[in-house]
Amino acid sequence: MNESFGHVGLGLRREMLDDILNCAPNTVDFYEVAPENWMTLGGRFAKQFAQLTEQHDFVCHGLSLSLGSSDPLDTKFIADLKTFFKQHNVKCYSEHLSYCSGNGHMYDLMPIPFTEEAVKHTAKRIAEVQERLDRRIAVENVSYYAAPGQEMSELDFTLAVLQEADCDLLLDINNIYVNSINHSYDAMSFLAAMPTERIVYGHIAGHYEEAKDLLVDTHGADVCDPVWALLQKAYEVHGLFPTLLERDFNIPPLNLLLTEVQQIHQAQALHQKLQRGIA
Repeated sequence: MNESFGHVGLGLRREMLDDILNCAPNTVDFYEVAPENWMTLGGRFAKQFAQLTEQHDFVCHGLSLSLGSSDPLDTKFIADLKTFFKQHNVKCYSEHLSYCSGNGHMYDLMPIPFTEEAVKHTAKRIAEVQERLDRRIAVENVSYYAAPGQEMSELDFTLAVLQEADCDLLLDINNIYVNSINHSYDAMSFLAAMPTERIVYGHIAGHYEEAKDLLVDTHGADVCDPVWALLQKAYEVHGLFPTLLERDFNIPPLNLLLTEVQQIHQAQALHQKLQRGIA
């Protein structure tokens, strides 16, 4: 069962290690890492990471489990994950609702066909992962740029997988916004349809505007105003949930990243004030 953690998080990158070890920001309640990037590290990085996981709450967001693939699940990798999670007291594990392998690793997150057959196939694999890890996992609604073999909507596919697998949800606010622009659907309708009881935490990030009708989910820019507004709507609809800032490229100094972390705090505080009727 997933353990509880704080309200506001930050994606940890190696270049942040020294700053955080020297003076951990008190505005960050938990950190997220891709386990693939840390499981095999030794030396200084491994010692620094262990020091941080002893002092702070951590969650893991995977990159290579390839839940939608037709390739067999990598059971050795899953066993290694289980050991890593126990070693570092990882509070929650999530993966992308996508795949990244097919007769070899493709090093990219590919969209699962939105079909009934894919729902059953993916849900069965998620259930097996949960059984092998002996914990619930969360799947993330992903950004996508094409929908090969589509028989149902992204919304219906996502809801069906969550129900069939009986797993949790990592709610990515930026991905909803990006997909709503790229595929011309209503972001609020998608957001409102997500099952509140399955949300374990959320992501917020920036993207790149290739064109007015083509956004690319890069995690390489500041969060834009429409995505901040959608986060506020998410709290209105689903209540407060832990929310984490992702930044993978063009990473600014930590003090600048923390201004966006503070914006998450402000959004949560505003929601609480509105709930109390004093705003």
